[in-house]
Amino acid sequence: MSIKIDDELCTGCGACVANCPYGGIELVDNVACIQEGCTLCGACVEVCPVEAITLEREEFKVEKMDLSQYRGVWVIAEHYKNKVHPVAFQLLGKGRELADKLGVNLTLVILGADFEDQLDALSQYGEDEIIYVKSKVLKNYYSDLYVNILSELILEYKPEIVLIGATPTGRDFAPRVAKRLNAGLTADCTGLDIEEDSRNLRQTRPTFGGNIMATIRTPNSRPQMTTVRPGIFKIPPKVKKDVKIRTLEKKLEEKDSVAKIVKIITKEKQKVNLEDAKIIVSGGRGVGSKEGFKIIEELADVLNAEVGGSRVTVELGWVDPDRQVGQTGKTVSPTLYIACGISGAIQHLVGMQNSDIIVAINRDPNAAIFKVAHYGIVGDLHKVIPILIKAIKEVKAQEK
Repeated sequence: MSIKIDDELCTGCGACVANCPYGGIELVDNVACIQEGCTLCGACVEVCPVEAITLEREEFKVEKMDLSQYRGVWVIAEHYKNKVHPVAFQLLGKGRELADKLGVNLTLVILGADFEDQLDALSQYGEDEIIYVKSKVLKNYYSDLYVNILSELILEYKPEIVLIGATPTGRDFAPRVAKRLNAGLTADCTGLDIEEDSRNLRQTRPTFGGNIMATIRTPNSRPQMTTVRPGIFKIPPKVKKDVKIRTLEKKLEEKDSVAKIVKIITKEKQKVNLEDAKIIVSGGRGVGSKEGFKIIEELADVLNAEVGGSRVTVELGWVDPDRQVGQTGKTVSPTLYIACGISGAIQHLVGMQNSDIIVAINRDPNAAIFKVAHYGIVGDLHKVIPILIKAIKEVKAQEK
């Protein structure tokens, strides 16, 4: 693909320069010229009033697939120390919705070593089937073995949708499987749905630094693969139903992997993982300073809550990086989320908008955070929070 500018047609109006999001075009001697920053996005083509800019695409042939062969929704589970990551259950809830719209089965796929006694418990999240690939080697995660086994399974059973947690492990094997299958993969999705007039998966995710929400579809290939960050979807209520369990024995040895696990280093966990917190009190730029964050900590303390922060508070050194909530931080869904001095940029909303109850405190009545908040308080947080703390302490004293 290439971009061309007709010097004779160009009037030097500058519309293309103003609308280029990458600074990839400049005016030289009153004529638009492409620079190194150009990504061939085509924004300049659309805004040129005299049609002096053209984007030429090379013709390429897409190998047609028989999409009718692909049926079913799969959720790939990951585990550590024989415990399944909660994101798998969250994806089963969403996967059930997608499978029902498509009229297909929902399958949980797990590669492990000692899950026989857990299969009954794992079958209570709405799936129709569990595929359990068993091998002593799969007690631990080996990237190449996961890629090989999952690729083989997908080629054999042909699911049309594959959902994977956007964890460090999921982000490692998902793109490798997609490449092996020549399939589309959309990362870090915040929304999933089925198109009404087709079986295509609509995959929504933030882009351009979180300033735009893009909806992506892969209509010409299968399976449709996506990764979803933990905390985006809710874990569904448990249900009792007959679930078909397939146990596939794999005779693997550690030497079958190109990798070797020398040592597993366990990071000392914080008091409560932010993703598991029931109540979170978060502060933003409106807190004013690191010293000002003490009032956020005081409110969190009386509520037995965890402290969170927006990206800017981390960049300013007011809170630790592991306390960041948002697109580039943690995705949380607590029972109660209190946003103090947070404007409500989309980067932050992505990380907390699925909270059960959102309370916003901000002096700007037009702050975007109020659009997602269930309760809003317009005012100076340094005046409002002390009143809240006093009231909470009084209630607790009465309960005693």
